[in-house]
Amino acid sequence: MTDFLVKIWESTGLHLLFKDDPWLLLKTLIMYVIVGALVYLAIVKGFEPLLLLPIAFGMLLANIPGANLFHSELFISTDPNFEFSITEVIKKGNLIDFLYLGVKLGIYPSLIFLGVGAMTDFSPLIADPKRLFMGGTAQLGVFAAFAGALLLGFTPKEAGAIGIIGGADGPTAILVTKILAPHLLGAIAIAAYSYMALIPMIQPPIMKLMTTKKERAIKMEQLRSVSKLELVAFPIIVTILVSIILPDAAPLIGFLMFGNLLTVSGVTDRISKAAQNELMNIVTIFLGVSVGATASAEKFLAFDTLKIIALGLCAFMLSTVGGLLGGKFMCWITHGKINPLIGAAGVSAVPMAARVAQKVGREENPDNYLLMHAMGPNVAGVIGSAIAAGVFLALFK
Repeated sequence: MTDFLVKIWESTGLHLLFKDDPWLLLKTLIMYVIVGALVYLAIVKGFEPLLLLPIAFGMLLANIPGANLFHSELFISTDPNFEFSITEVIKKGNLIDFLYLGVKLGIYPSLIFLGVGAMTDFSPLIADPKRLFMGGTAQLGVFAAFAGALLLGFTPKEAGAIGIIGGADGPTAILVTKILAPHLLGAIAIAAYSYMALIPMIQPPIMKLMTTKKERAIKMEQLRSVSKLELVAFPIIVTILVSIILPDAAPLIGFLMFGNLLTVSGVTDRISKAAQNELMNIVTIFLGVSVGATASAEKFLAFDTLKIIALGLCAFMLSTVGGLLGGKFMCWITHGKINPLIGAAGVSAVPMAARVAQKVGREENPDNYLLMHAMGPNVAGVIGSAIAAGVFLALFK
C-alpha cells in the first residue's frame, strides 16, 4: 500500500515541483500570477480578449508540471546543426506540439491576415493614398527598437524579431520571430499582444502631448467615393508590387490582399464570411494557445524577457510618435486640412488605433468624426508592418 501511494505521489505535478529545481515552485507561481494578470486584462478589462485569453491559457497549460503538452526541444534549439523534423513531432509530440506546427510552418499568421484582409475596408486609403506616408512614419518604433535591441546585446536576428513588436501587428511579430528567433517567441508575442491591448491607455497621453488643442479639433472633409474597379484593382496591384520588391513579405501581404479581394469582388460572399468568422476564430484559438505554450517558466522568466517587454513598450510609444509626426507634417503641407491625430492610427492595430484617434478628436470637438479618416493610416500601417517584416527577413533569414 505504501509503495502504491509513493508511486501515486511521484506521478503528480506537486512531486515534480519539489524534485529537482528548488526554484521551480517559485518560478511556476510567478507564471501563474502572469497568467492571472492576462486573464484579468482579457475578461475584466476587455483588452484583446480573443487573443489574450487563449495565450494565457496556453501559458497555464505549459506550466503545469508533468503535463508535457509542449516539447520546445522538438522545434527550438541553439545548436547550429539542429534540423526540425515533422516525423519527430509525430513520434514524440503531444497535443500542443501538433498545434504548434501551424506556427512553425508559418501557417497561422498568414491565415489570420486572410481574415483581417476580408474584414478590412481599404477605401479610405484608396481615396487618399497620401495616408500611406503616415503608415510609413508609424514604423519608427520598429527600427528604433531594433537599434535598441542591438545596443542591449541581442543578435541582429533577435533584434529584428524584437523590433517588429513596434508594428503593433501580432501575426507579423509571430511570423518574423518564428523564423529569426524562435526561442524568444513567447516573450515577443505576449509583449506584442499585451501592448496592443493597452493602446487605449498608451496612445492618448502621447497624442495630447504632441498636438495642440487647435490641431485636435480639426474637422476633416468627407472622403471621395471609391469605385468598385479601384477596390478590386488595389489588392491585386499591392500584392504584385510588394511581393516583387520584397518576396519574403508575400505570405502576409498576399493573404491580406486575397482576403480583401474575396470581400470587394462581391462574388465570394460565403468564402469571405468564412474567412472573417469560422476560419479566423479557429486559427485564433490555435495560434493563441500555441504561442502561450512557448512561455514556460524556465524560458520566460529571464532577464532578456524584461528587456523585450521594455523595448516593446518603447517601440509602441515611438511608433505612435512617428505616426503623429507624419500627421503633423501632412497637416502642415495641406494647410490644416488633415487632423494629425489620425497619424497615430498608423501603428496598424486595426481598428483599435483608429477608434482611439476618433475618441481623442471628439474630446476636443464633439462634431469631429475621424474614424474613417483614421482607417487610412491604420490599414497603411498593416501594409507597412508587413513590409518591415519583409525587410528584416530579407536581411537576416
